[in-house]
Formats: sequence, C-alpha cells, structure tokens
Amino acid sequence: MPTSASPTHDDFQGQLLELFLFVGSEWILYLLLFLSIISIAVAIERIVHFFRHHDDLEALQSSLYAHLTDDDLDAAGALLQNGRSHVAAIALSGLGSITRGVGAVEEVVAGAVALERLKMERGLAFLGTLGNNAPFIGLFGTVMGIIRAFRDLSANTLEGSSAVMAGIAEALIATAVGLFVALPAVAVFNFFQRYIKSQLASADALVRVLLAHLKTERQA
Repeated sequence: MPTSASPTHDDFQGQLLELFLFVGSEWILYLLLFLSIISIAVAIERIVHFFRHHDDLEALQSSLYAHLTDDDLDAAGALLQNGRSHVAAIALSGLGSITRGVGAVEEVVAGAVALERLKMERGLAFLGTLGNNAPFIGLFGTVMGIIRAFRDLSANTLEGSSAVMAGIAEALIATAVGLFVALPAVAVFNFFQRYIKSQLASADALVRVLLAHLKTERQA
C-alpha cells in the first residue's frame, strides 16, 4: 500500500518543484518594492494629514480655560470650531453636550474619541502589517532562490560548491530587501502611534477642563 502511494507523492513534489523553479524569486523583489512604495505613500499621506490637522494645543487649552472661566460658551465654541486638530473636534463634541450633564459629556466624548482615532489611524494597519510580514516575504524569496541554486547544482555538478554559494548569495538578497522594507515601516508605524497617543492625551486634558467647568457650575 505505501509503495503505491509513493509515486503519486513523488510526482506531486516534482510538480511543486517545477512550479517553484518556473515562478522563481525575482517577483518577490518586485513585490517588496511595490509594497515599499505603498508604505512611503501612506507615510507621506499621514504626515500631510497631521500637518493639516495641527493646532497649538497649549494655546488652545489656555484659551478654552479662559473662555470657560468667563462662562462664555459661545466664544469657547467658536474657538474649537476654528481649530483644525482632532483634539479640537473631540473637545467640541463635549462642549456641545455640556448642558446635558457630566454623564452625557463623557459618553459623547467617548464616541468622538473612537471616531477621531479611526481617522488618525487610517492606513497605519498597512504599515504595521508590512513591518511584521516583509521579512517573511523576503525569506520566502530566499527559500525559492536556494531551491533554484541546488537545482542548478544537480544539473551542473562540475562547478561544485561555487555555483551553490553564488546562488545562495543571490537568494539572500530577498531577505535583506525584506528587512530593508520592514524596518522603516515599523519605525514610522511606532512614530505615528506615539503621536496619536499624545493627541488623545491632549484631548483628554481639554475634556477635563470642560468637566471641571461643568462640575463647578453645578456646585455653584
């Protein structure tokens, strides 16, 4: 019974080997190049986005505090509406619900934070995925290159180990390219994640100013 299954297994391995040899590993390099171009485009788009949605957060918090201290909600609303940042948008949603009580402000702000987080994190999942998987894509190309190198050795044994070593050296380029693509993607991903975390912390600070004003008004 095992002897009858063996030829089928060998045929399948041979067909798989021929497929790998036919496909080759060069397409892996082109794929990594394509993915790196996309990652650069995503990074540039995010930089432009955050630049366009940037405010002086210290000045914004100071002005908001001053308007709330004067009990001038209209001026506070105008200040936040003129703000370009996601932080201002979150605080504006809380200000719009300030007359409905502390609980309403907290719930509305929680929803606004989730919405603004989605806007800020758009495209970052691609960078994180690329950073985690680009080395494996490169390793796959290396494995395919090594398969070709040993196949060439079996077809031409005269050149011996020099042919194998040359083929392996070329195959390792795919791994190097995979690492070269992954490292910047991970670095940019981590940078944006830290920036988003700082923006959410600033938004939390503004919302606390609103809540402090609301609680003070209720105690008065």
